[in-house]
Amino acid sequence: TTEIYTLSLHDALPIWTLFSGRMVFDVDWRSASEKEGRAAMNKVLLYCRSGFEKECAAEITARASELQVFGFARVKDNSGYVIFECYQYEDADKLIREIAFQSLIFARQMIVVGELLRDLPQEDRISPIVGMLTGVVEKGGDLRVEVPDTNEAKELLKFCRKFTVPLRAALRKEGILLNYESSKRPVVHVFFIASGTCYVGYSLPENNSSLFMGIPRLKFPSDAPSRSTLKLEEAFHVFVPADEWDERLASGMYAVDLGACPGGWTYQLVKRSMMVYAVDNGPMAPSLMETGQVMHHREDGFKFRPPKTNISWLVCDMVEKPVRVASLMTEWLVNGWCREAIFNLKLPMKKRYEEVSQNLQMIEQALSAAGVNAQIQARQLYHDREEV
Repeated sequence: TTEIYTLSLHDALPIWTLFSGRMVFDVDWRSASEKEGRAAMNKVLLYCRSGFEKECAAEITARASELQVFGFARVKDNSGYVIFECYQYEDADKLIREIAFQSLIFARQMIVVGELLRDLPQEDRISPIVGMLTGVVEKGGDLRVEVPDTNEAKELLKFCRKFTVPLRAALRKEGILLNYESSKRPVVHVFFIASGTCYVGYSLPENNSSLFMGIPRLKFPSDAPSRSTLKLEEAFHVFVPADEWDERLASGMYAVDLGACPGGWTYQLVKRSMMVYAVDNGPMAPSLMETGQVMHHREDGFKFRPPKTNISWLVCDMVEKPVRVASLMTEWLVNGWCREAIFNLKLPMKKRYEEVSQNLQMIEQALSAAGVNAQIQARQLYHDREEV
């Protein structure tokens, strides 16, 4: 059997080295079908919260520009996703390799896709999808058939669950998927935006969201004072690696909750057996006060100063202008009043990405000037609304 390869001097990188009197070239020896398949995959698809498509588009455009990757974003309001189309061959793959997914603020998932598949025939929706992936993914480790996080698209989820089974079997038969799931191999994504209409592509297991649709499945505790408790629980999952929980979220730590009333965020700290200074002029849930772990300070969160110097965590979900909250958090960190902080920045109606970027830059510059070595990460969580 003869395998046919293409040698393209246009794609090859000449290494101008004289070796034994001959010119040496670094040649791209991939098969023609693989090159053609990957060449068609010149788009990055990002899932996001409905209504935040422009912010997600602004972020991926800025991050791509930093890597000298150029293209344009396709945005449809309230669609729950963004397409960034690259001008150059293989730049989409470069983006999902070189942009750390955890560093993105507004994206829930980041994958490479090809052209939109339209009007898939009801009698055979599988063949066009297999054809799109042939030569692109080999021995993938998982398959996810997903939809945008919108009310309209969620109606397709029942179909997606049923469709996953025969599609997985077909992809395994063609060698596109392994015969078993592997967390170390690329993930195949099929993203239906309407009936019979989908994007097909892949993500990298070391640089993607491991969650279906990029959405965490957290259960609201029946004894929690408010649903806002899920924000902090999700934040712990996103910002603190699971293997560091025993050390960084340890029993007996002291924490401060600014703007605590009625106690949704304090609940998460108490649940982890921490001692909490709850700061708010409003009342706290009696169930939290009965634990003996909460000290309620009825005062302004912007004026409160910690009575102890061993505060491990500062948390804050106050409804205030983002620059005020960011400045307050910076003051606590610069003064060493806490070791770690999780807080929400409430966003304006316009220029939300710019607002977040400016506040993060301000925090970073202030900490650097004060000689504070810090890791800063921002994310619009699933349980957030107009905030990050």
